[in-house]
Parts: sequence; structure tokens; C-alpha cells
Amino acid sequence: MTKRTIVAMPGDGIGKNVLKESVRVLDAVGFEANYIHADIGWEFWCKEGNPLPDRTLKLLEEHKIGLFGAITSKPKDKAEAELAPELKGKGYIYYSPIVAMRQKYDLDICMRPCKTFKGNTLNFIRRGPNNTIEEPEIDTMIFRQNTEGLYGGVEWTNPPDQVYDALMTHKKFKENFAWCPRPELAVSTRILTKKYTTRIIKAAFEYAKTKGLNTVTVCEKPNVIRETSGMMLRIAQEMSKNEYPDIKVQDTNIDAQMMWLTKNPETYNVIVASNMFGDIISDGFAGLIGGLGFACSANIGPEVAVFEPTHGSAPKYAEFNPSIVNPIAMILSSCMMLEHICENEKAERIYNAVAAVVLEGKIKTYDMKKLSGNPDVFSKGAATTEQMTGAIIAKLK
Repeated sequence: MTKRTIVAMPGDGIGKNVLKESVRVLDAVGFEANYIHADIGWEFWCKEGNPLPDRTLKLLEEHKIGLFGAITSKPKDKAEAELAPELKGKGYIYYSPIVAMRQKYDLDICMRPCKTFKGNTLNFIRRGPNNTIEEPEIDTMIFRQNTEGLYGGVEWTNPPDQVYDALMTHKKFKENFAWCPRPELAVSTRILTKKYTTRIIKAAFEYAKTKGLNTVTVCEKPNVIRETSGMMLRIAQEMSKNEYPDIKVQDTNIDAQMMWLTKNPETYNVIVASNMFGDIISDGFAGLIGGLGFACSANIGPEVAVFEPTHGSAPKYAEFNPSIVNPIAMILSSCMMLEHICENEKAERIYNAVAAVVLEGKIKTYDMKKLSGNPDVFSKGAATTEQMTGAIIAKLK
């Protein structure tokens, strides 16, 4: 059988550390693939003015599947300051390459699973009746709309005439913001479309149906953000009524949902949200299952799919030798890739190997031992990144 080609995009910082570890695990489980390195990240912004070069886009267009490590993003002024001298003042504008990639290939379905591993000392615990300690078993899939909303990139500082004039036609803008001098005005839009809102809600319902679950939670803020959040809730309610009568819709406001995370997180199995709210709630749930070292994700479009951990590039850890970071989020992202291409048996073996290592508790990276991220963590019993990968591979055999 012809080997599949995977576009490997380490990116910045610890992305380079964890991506190679996930490839080690994929090799060990018997997944045969060719991995093509692709350039992405801060280095290419600084020297080329483009953190997502066209050559990388062409590789994704050709091979359809990508594994992505992590990215560094900085504010506008710092991005401009770090450009190569010959590029400064030439109109280059930094955009997050992962956001650009999502929009370029319609990677609108973002799935972020948050599931408890038994034996993980980082799992959320709470006080129960009669002063008992409870450790709820969390198994939540968060569906985040990935290409629209507040991350859509439609924004201005000192908006041009056409934009400002359009804003002034809105009563609320005229009443509350007309006093502000235009050079001091910054505007970001939150745009949702029916097409892509329907797609993410449909994906959530299909997942619930496949898993035999009877509730989908819409986590938004329709009582205040009435048009966009309101549309999302309305579409979900209509879909439940017309297409999935056995699956009910419950809606929670994003602020209240963050409170309920620490009260009854085990009752939320399928959550769907717009871009920023999905980002917030998935990080909140990740904190209950061990933190970003366990948080994986899939970005899925009609043709292209990219799989990544949700942690950042953590540049302060990138140069530690040996590496101290936890590779599990990247390894679990590789599992999601395997499931996407119907290599379910291999994905299950890797997941079970990770679960076995966590349950056994002999090998723990610094975060799992609740240590500060310093080079001296090994003297306190922490495993290196490579040792954690090795332990997982050993459980595959």
C-alpha cells in the first residue's frame, strides 16, 4: 500500500520538540508515512515577511493532511520591530499563520476533546458530601467554530471613511462612541455566517448521535450578543427539532459556564461555541484534565485537515537540553489524525498506551509532578520529553 504523506510543520519553540516525538510514536505503532517538513512561524515572518509561506500552502494543498507543533504570535508593534531591516516599512502585516491556514482551507470544524486519564495527579477534584473528595470523570468534546467570529481578522484602528460612516448609521455606535476621535478608535468585528454556523452545529449533533448522547450544549451569550450568539442558538434549536429530535439543546452563557466547570463538569459531553468562546471554554476544560500538556485538537475542512496541540510555543522552554515539556498533547493530536484517516486501531493503541503510562505513574514530566518549568526538574524526578515518549512506545509493545 502506498505510504501516506504528512506535512510536518514544527513551527516555533517547543513545537519543534513535541512534533518529532509524535512521529516517533506514529512510527512505533506501525503507521507508515512520509513526513515532509514545511516552513511556518516566526522565523519566516522575520526574514521573509510571511509566517505562512506559499511553499507550505502548496504542500498542504497537495497532501491534505498536516501535523502542526506550535506558533509564536506577538503584537503588531513587536512584530514590525523584529522584521529584517530590508523589510521594514514596506507594508508587511503580521497575521497568525494558524488562523490564516484555517481560513485559507476552510478548516472550520475544530474539535477539542477533554478527557480524564485515570491516575493523573493533575485531574480536577472537588469536595463532596460529608467532606468527601470527588474526582469526576470528564469526557467532553468541544466543537469550536474555527474561521469566523472575533478571530476573523476584520478590524481597524482609525477606521477609514466608509467604515466609520457605516458605523455611524447604528444608533448604539452614534450614542456611545461618536465622542471618540477616530485616531483613538479601534474596532474589531464578530461576524458569523449561517453556512458555517450550521456546519459546526451539525458536526456537534452528528458526534452526539454517534456516541449515543442526548444533549448538545450551546455555549454563547445570546442575552447580550443578540445577533450572532442568537443566530447560533436558534440554528441549534431548529436542528434539534427538525433533524435530531432525540437530542435536546441546552444553552449556557460563557461566563456562567466557566463557573459551572468546577461544579459539574462531568455533565457536559458535547459543547458547541463560536471561535473565541470555544477557545476559552476548551482551555477551561483542559485545566480540569491536566492542563495544556494534555489538550489536543483537530482542524477539519472539506479537503484539508491539520492536527495540533492547543498549547503555545513556550519559547523559554524550547532551548532546554534535554527537553522538559510534556509531549502528550501532540501525541494525542496525532491520534486524532489517525482517526480522521480511518486508522482507528492504531489510534486506540496509542491512546491506551498514554493512559497506561499515566495510570502507572512512574514516568511524569515536570508539569505532571507540579514543578516549575526549570532545568533542575530532573533532579526532582521529572522525566524528559524523550523519556515520556519512550514510556508510551514501550506500552505499545
